[in-house]
Amino acid sequence: TSTVGSIVGMIPEGLYLLTSLALVASVIRLANRRTLVHDMGCIETLARVDTLCVDKTGTITEPKMTVDDIVPLQPDRYIADDIRMIMADYVCAMQDDNDTMAALRRYFTGQSMQTAIAAMPFRSAKKYGGVSFHEDETYLLGAPEILLAACPEKDRFLPQAEEWSAKGCRVLLLALYDGRLDDEALTAEMMPLALILLSNKIRPEAPQTFAYFAQQGVRTKVISGDNPLTVSEVARRAGIPDAEKFVDARTLTSEEAIRDAAGKYTVFGRVTPAQKRSLVQALKAEGHTVAMTGDGVNDVLALKEADCSIAMASGSDVACQVSHIVLLDSNFASMPSVVAEGRRVINNIERSASLYLVKNIFSFFLAFFTLFATLPYPLSPAQLTLVSAVTIGIPSFILAMEPNESLVKGKFLRNVLFRALPAAMTDLAMVVGILLFYIAFHLDDTAMITICTGVMGIVGLMMVHRTCHPYNTIRKVMIVVLGVLFVIAYFGFPALFNLQKLDLQSALILIVFGLLSWPVMKAFCRLNDRMRAKFEAWRAAKTAKAA
Repeated sequence: TSTVGSIVGMIPEGLYLLTSLALVASVIRLANRRTLVHDMGCIETLARVDTLCVDKTGTITEPKMTVDDIVPLQPDRYIADDIRMIMADYVCAMQDDNDTMAALRRYFTGQSMQTAIAAMPFRSAKKYGGVSFHEDETYLLGAPEILLAACPEKDRFLPQAEEWSAKGCRVLLLALYDGRLDDEALTAEMMPLALILLSNKIRPEAPQTFAYFAQQGVRTKVISGDNPLTVSEVARRAGIPDAEKFVDARTLTSEEAIRDAAGKYTVFGRVTPAQKRSLVQALKAEGHTVAMTGDGVNDVLALKEADCSIAMASGSDVACQVSHIVLLDSNFASMPSVVAEGRRVINNIERSASLYLVKNIFSFFLAFFTLFATLPYPLSPAQLTLVSAVTIGIPSFILAMEPNESLVKGKFLRNVLFRALPAAMTDLAMVVGILLFYIAFHLDDTAMITICTGVMGIVGLMMVHRTCHPYNTIRKVMIVVLGVLFVIAYFGFPALFNLQKLDLQSALILIVFGLLSWPVMKAFCRLNDRMRAKFEAWRAAKTAKAA
């Protein structure tokens, strides 16, 4: 029986159930807020995130894109109506199904006058697409800096495109190309025809959401395939800190350059899908916990690489399937509530887990002590049931369900061990003292067990008292009810827990050790605080030396 009691005491038997129920409760609460969780563990991960990578379209801005204007570049030959006719033919020939093409189709409505002989959909790697109507009539539509790279008139037209990009517009260049669609390099003659200006409205709730993350110490990185000037301006309007620090990802030609840029810049433009993944990997390599939001196929590689991935339900099915969390309303403003749920789970389980580990640490050391000192193990499963139910099981479940949005700090297991050590050492010191009294005064075995159970209950309630700080109404009621329950069970139903009614000598020993528990626990708390401070200082020095 004593062996079973020692083994049961070493096992945190309710902690797995507590953790599972707390996570399930969070999943249900998030579902009520239109947030689908694919992996329960991601709730904890998101609460620890210190770097948030977001896409521009669909996250900072609304997914619906609109065409604002047309800027003809050859007004003497092609006026706005000519551009509209060309674009009407272009959109009819393209089969792309994305937000950009949807916006172009809505704006350039009209009957197609020509039939295409070939079409090349827009590709993220190339940043342009095209349509051929005749062998000598091929139109390209895409990023100005890409299409104009080999154009002799680059210096004439590119500044115009950059000027509109700096105003937050997404700029597409329509050009007449005297080559083939499958040309790997655009070396044939090209005539820029017009700039097509598109825009997404910034989500009204975006500034408030990004302000929340900034206050919580979470850095935001904007990773987009659009022009970095455009993305930087949109990020600035959304209130993202350091939005003026941007880089064109085409200049990041090596993994080393990407790693260097990951910590230096906030906005990344013209990023390919592979570079998105590399940026996430670089941030993780620096020790950051990274969350990635996205809604398109181009984001899938980065979503799979991130510690926690969040997809918008309005995006592609593939992005939703690979992500840990899906925002069913496609509303980025839901993110603070998701983070709050993660913090509730981690902080509350961390606090509750310390109650479990008090018994586990105490039982482990007591088993070794009684084994080598050839003393009887003073507890059986019956007494542990009483102490565990009143000082661990009931309070841990109540505390685990409370609201808690405090910042998550430190490592989980380390925090729990430091919280639990003072009470565990107090239990050990008190029970060893009672065992010595047992030897010196020849106490009855059952009396010794009864005294040990009573002292453990007192120390356990003191641990609950420490865990409940700062008190609120629920915690005040809980600590009173727990104290009353323990007294009723201990003195009213001793036979149920293999206890006995105490005589005067045993009662005096219980009172002495019960009163002694408080100063002993205070002393262990001070010692624990000093040990933790030295440990943190050692870790800080080690980290600084490594850096």
